[in-house]
Amino acid sequence: MHAIAYWALLLALFVYLFSGGAAAFQALRGERGFGPWIERGNFLAVASVTLSSLLLLLAFVRQDYSLKYVHDYSDSTLPLFYAVTAFWAGQAGSLLFWAWLVALMGLVFQVTPSYRAMPTATKNTYWLLFLAVQAFFLLLLSAWSNPFIEFAVPPADGRGLNPLLRNPGMIFHPPLLFLGYAGFTVPACLALASRLSGENHDWLPVGRVWNLFSWIFLTAGIVLGGWWAYMELGWGGYWAWDPVENASLLPWFASSALIHTLIVQERRGSLHNTNIFLMMLSLLTCIFATYLVRSGVVDSLHAFGGTGVAVPLIVSMLFGLALTLIALVVTPGPQGRDMPGLLTRPGFLLLTAWLFLGLGLVVGLGTMWPVISSLWSENTVGLDANFYNRVCLPLFAVIALLLVPCPWLNWKDGQGLKAGAKIALAALLPAAGVMALFGYTMPVALLAGAAGGAALVGLAVLLATDASVRKRMRGVGFVGVHMGLALVVIGVAVSGPYSEAVEAVLDPGESVTIDGYVFTYHDMREFERVGMSGIQARVQATKDGREVGVLRPERRIYRNFDQPFAEVEVIPSLGKELYAVLLAVDRQHRASFKLSVNPLVNWVWIGSTLMCLAGFLCMRGVHRREGTANGRG
Repeated sequence: MHAIAYWALLLALFVYLFSGGAAAFQALRGERGFGPWIERGNFLAVASVTLSSLLLLLAFVRQDYSLKYVHDYSDSTLPLFYAVTAFWAGQAGSLLFWAWLVALMGLVFQVTPSYRAMPTATKNTYWLLFLAVQAFFLLLLSAWSNPFIEFAVPPADGRGLNPLLRNPGMIFHPPLLFLGYAGFTVPACLALASRLSGENHDWLPVGRVWNLFSWIFLTAGIVLGGWWAYMELGWGGYWAWDPVENASLLPWFASSALIHTLIVQERRGSLHNTNIFLMMLSLLTCIFATYLVRSGVVDSLHAFGGTGVAVPLIVSMLFGLALTLIALVVTPGPQGRDMPGLLTRPGFLLLTAWLFLGLGLVVGLGTMWPVISSLWSENTVGLDANFYNRVCLPLFAVIALLLVPCPWLNWKDGQGLKAGAKIALAALLPAAGVMALFGYTMPVALLAGAAGGAALVGLAVLLATDASVRKRMRGVGFVGVHMGLALVVIGVAVSGPYSEAVEAVLDPGESVTIDGYVFTYHDMREFERVGMSGIQARVQATKDGREVGVLRPERRIYRNFDQPFAEVEVIPSLGKELYAVLLAVDRQHRASFKLSVNPLVNWVWIGSTLMCLAGFLCMRGVHRREGTANGRG
């Protein structure tokens, strides 16, 4: 079975290489004769990759420890749903999963009317690029990161899944991220193909939908990763600016910038080169993120460490970047209309895009700082969270501030501010007053919170007063996404700087007070479950003499893992959430706790969920002014 799975990968690699060669031949000659064979070849390759993936999945379900990958990430005590998710727990499996998703995305696009409507040269070039990407993935899997390596003598049991991965976040977080990564492949290849072919095919309608689709799943994956870190790692926060966390942010910044500049191209026929570059940048930053996670170039809590795939990944990314720049410089594109002034809707959209790209540059350089500083220093150190917070949070606050008047601005110069914009801007002052009333007076938090509140007011007024927004699903989606963003901004502005945490060592019966909440440690109990044992503390939380709830944080030891792992407990709230981590216990049940009060943290999850759900509404319809899409208007 393992041989079948591996040979299926090799078959797919051969088909992709052969079909890609055929596509290159046709692209040079401007013919379409091999087109049906390329499409059939893609069907065959997708079927082969699917077969390999299903066989690896079956190996996990059957607990087939003769496969090294299954042995390394599973054991006989692992529940079935975690055994299935162990598919993407390691490097080889996650790369196979990513390649499988890319293959399926390509197949989906192949059967759409948008694909059939593509002109010949663009279609040939698209296949050349897309098949090259797929061949690269399969080369990694067959040469450097093979998930089908067998033991000569199969062990009786597996090593087991890392306890940090035994969380519902493991079920959804990686697949959502990989759906986002994979989704960028089709529009990126399409955008570059339209330019390289010389046909300047209008890729915007399908590119916008695919970019939104990918952005939604990438956003959901990032947020779910933050929730996972908050609930499983015991950080007390959702974002630690760890290099692996930062890695997934880079394509998010690029694709968020693209979402805004695509609107300008759609409405005004401008920014053709910018959007092709950003579309490719979204894909290339996914590859760069994979390089960061798998190269060992930076230290991280949950990187895969140095592996053989690092060099191929960075080379492929640099090659893609060079190809994109050459295509944009050498091949002629459509002439776009001049941009209007800054105080217009296009001006604000472009400024927002620049801010997203600036954030991406700061996070990228900060993450790579140990490598960059090694050029002149032997003692390199990484940048801590304070650097990112000082630089990034003010930029996020400015983006939130731009959101307040932007929906009300006109598309052309000299048309003045609409009444709604004045209402939204006027809401800044009372929103700031409400923030100050609750004691949130730090400058950045105050600015961001006030901007988020004013944006909510402005968007609510827009939805209530503009019938054209309510009639279009895309309009409602636009309002929903930005309301979600405003909620996230408020949640981040308050939950980070105003979280209060204490680490305390308590005997049973002792208490500690945080922000008016009294945490009293009562007792401890031991327990045994399949594959693990642990100890659970009981901590009562009260305020003003009334019980708020009982926290039961745990400390667990899993089979095959000597290190104990903490299981966080929270008392959820839309206001101040109470959070407890059991850090250590001695024989007399004297316990060490990390206890915290986190204000408005759940608005981060609520706002993010709204952004993702409303994003699907934005995928409906593409407004097009006659003759503007290709710069003729």
